[in-house]
Amino acid sequence: MEPSQQAPVTLNVKSATRIGRSYSVALTGMKGQMVTVEADIGNALPGFTLLGLPDQSLQEAKDRIRAAARNSGLDLTRRHLTVNLTPASIHKRGSVFDLAIMMAAWGADYAVRAETGPVFLAALGLDGSLQSAPGILPAVMAAVDAGYTDIVVAKSSEVEAQLVPGATVRAYQHLAEVAHDFGAPIEPAPYSGAAARPVVKEHTAGPSLDLAEIQGQHEARWALEIAAAGGHNLVLQGPPGAGKTMLAQRLTTIMPAMETTIALEHAAIQSLSEGRDMTTALPERPPFEAPHHAASVSALIGGGSGIVRPGAVSKAHGGVLFLDEAAEFRRQVLDTLRQPLETGKVMLHRARHTVEFPAAFQLVMATNPCPCGYGYGTGKACRCTSLQRRRYAAKLSGPLLDRVDLQVTVESLTSQHLAARSSAESSAQVAARVTRAVERARHRLEPYGLRRNHQVPLQLFTQPSLQVTPTGRRILEEALDAQQISARGYGRVLRVAWTIADLLEVDRPSAEHVDMALYLRLNTSGGQYV
Repeated sequence: MEPSQQAPVTLNVKSATRIGRSYSVALTGMKGQMVTVEADIGNALPGFTLLGLPDQSLQEAKDRIRAAARNSGLDLTRRHLTVNLTPASIHKRGSVFDLAIMMAAWGADYAVRAETGPVFLAALGLDGSLQSAPGILPAVMAAVDAGYTDIVVAKSSEVEAQLVPGATVRAYQHLAEVAHDFGAPIEPAPYSGAAARPVVKEHTAGPSLDLAEIQGQHEARWALEIAAAGGHNLVLQGPPGAGKTMLAQRLTTIMPAMETTIALEHAAIQSLSEGRDMTTALPERPPFEAPHHAASVSALIGGGSGIVRPGAVSKAHGGVLFLDEAAEFRRQVLDTLRQPLETGKVMLHRARHTVEFPAAFQLVMATNPCPCGYGYGTGKACRCTSLQRRRYAAKLSGPLLDRVDLQVTVESLTSQHLAARSSAESSAQVAARVTRAVERARHRLEPYGLRRNHQVPLQLFTQPSLQVTPTGRRILEEALDAQQISARGYGRVLRVAWTIADLLEVDRPSAEHVDMALYLRLNTSGGQYV
């Protein structure tokens, strides 16, 4: 039902039933559901009944709300209060419903005037202070999407709530201020409690990262540039100390700025995380997430009992997920990446519901060629047996590597590389080329509703405007027939070839560009099936 078709939201409707109503939002992952909070004052013995599948933290709200009301100067009724959260079929979790329950209860007691359409999203302290709760940003997004633009939040959530376009935000420090603005006959005293003030953690700025610090490694730098321009996944294999981690850490410095929609989704994901910094602005630079190799499936993909929290893949939404020492991760953990790499989202199934988080990230993996790290080139320094090397390589499964477009060997540096201090391009120089390439791809793919080369499905490459030269197509067909690449790999090589053409500012990939894309895919595999 459209918001315009709904009955007005009333906090004070004088009737025989004495019902007060307000609105809040229940979150399941990032998906929000509008919740109507109804309060009824009956003639039974004094008490407080909360209905509508509330969790334990909501059941505890009864005592919080009574204390907060008393300390605001406008006590709750001493008669029996029944509060119902509808729809009753979905579970309600967290303390974000506190203020909505309070306003509905006051409305049932005629303590505040009628209002149309406010959505209350704040927890309450025992002293009556309004406090923030996890998930304010996605809750406001859900309310605005449903047509409810009048949002009431705690003062500490004001900046975060205002990030949502279309939201009209009213922020308060204390419950007495809310009651006064909604017509209660009280005059709120100035409140100076620390619980109501927004706290922003201060960070000491670390050294900025720049590609100019990477000496040599021309092939790896070129692969990094291709990955940034086309949104391609990348694996870097090489000995310890070759610069794999340094290269990966600098990928975000040459990537294009985040689009507003993606930035808002990323900020919403951060809003759901406990112990986070307060969100004060939409991020411009893509995020960089680097979980430890001992991370569990839940830490990587998301999960948890009760309230499901996003994992590293969702926190990397719109940016880079970097797995350093990728072969040290448990294989079952790595294989969980296959589905989000294909779909750009994570589906977490629980007994009562399914939670979906966005997870459109670029995967970058760094790995050694063997357990000791020196099984490259002639392998004279390698201390591993052939069985150890095979087991180590098998930790990166074929289906996972099949979803990685660029697989590059990072060679050891020599003294000559280290001496060439002034020859490396900076991140700003490379980023300028990447930006031009992204714009070329966006212009070409706009008729198909796409924006980046990594999004192009295989069937679209039959379109005249997306075909490579006949010679380039024959190169790919020969690789496919020789089982050097899979059908999925066939399409991914074409995507990389187009990105190379965009970086070189040519109209169509030639055989040279296709051959280069194929080489970058087979670089670490020795021509094996990938």
